[in-house]
Amino acid sequence: MPVVDRIDSVAVVGAGFMGSGIAESVAVAGLPVVVCDVDQTAVERARQRIAASLARAVAGGKLDVAHAEVARGRIDLSTDLEAIREADLVIEAVPEDERLKFEVMEAINRVAADEAIVASNTSSIPIGQLARAITAPERVLGLHFFSPVPVMTLVEVVVALDTSPQAVDRAKAFAEHIGKVPIETKDRSGFIVNMLLVPYLMAAVRMFEDGFATREDIDTGMRLGCGHPMGPLTLCDLIGLDVLYAVCDSLYDEYKRDEYAPPPLLRRMIASGRLGRKSGRGFYEYR
Repeated sequence: MPVVDRIDSVAVVGAGFMGSGIAESVAVAGLPVVVCDVDQTAVERARQRIAASLARAVAGGKLDVAHAEVARGRIDLSTDLEAIREADLVIEAVPEDERLKFEVMEAINRVAADEAIVASNTSSIPIGQLARAITAPERVLGLHFFSPVPVMTLVEVVVALDTSPQAVDRAKAFAEHIGKVPIETKDRSGFIVNMLLVPYLMAAVRMFEDGFATREDIDTGMRLGCGHPMGPLTLCDLIGLDVLYAVCDSLYDEYKRDEYAPPPLLRRMIASGRLGRKSGRGFYEYR
């Protein structure tokens, strides 16, 4: 089945932090975008989140007021999945749960245009597993954005066994159009970045769990000793401990290597509601 010649309109399914950020980046780049979520509260939060992010961009001199207003006008938020029907590219951006993502991909398959490219923003789940929900798997790939999306320029383009070269070309061109730098990776859990990053982060968690060093000294060591913009435990909090745990599970399930196994401390923190910045408390406390 052929894919679209070019991507002129986008739909994002999932109005959370990542979905909102993707939509904002698309709109700022000049393309219309629909954001869909079954939860009206999530849709309203997305509306507020996008408005606040655009305001920060204006305050920081990255956008002028007129450009921000035009960008906001390109974003349509809806609880009706039918709104994605005309999109050339549909991006799934729901939480990192394989069953949930598969169900959402099945719903997308029932509504999206036959030639639309369907992408998942998963950070670790193999695309081939999700592509089984789509009638024409050759138009399915991964577009893994990084948080916060309006700031981070990297996008991993994940190529599954059945993904067509045309779909890859269109996806890379789209990423470049919205100001991102695409890198291509094969379809295996963790892709490039998380496959390299997760063992480093989990080593820091184990070091802290064992009482080997304080959280501050671990983070300071990597910032000043390796030139990292933030330490590993601060980065864990930024990513979200629940998200990291899901990524660890996916990596360990695929490779069965100890460096990908989530430490027990991570499970206990999640059970206590300490998810990082988004919950106000993780390895550090946040206002």
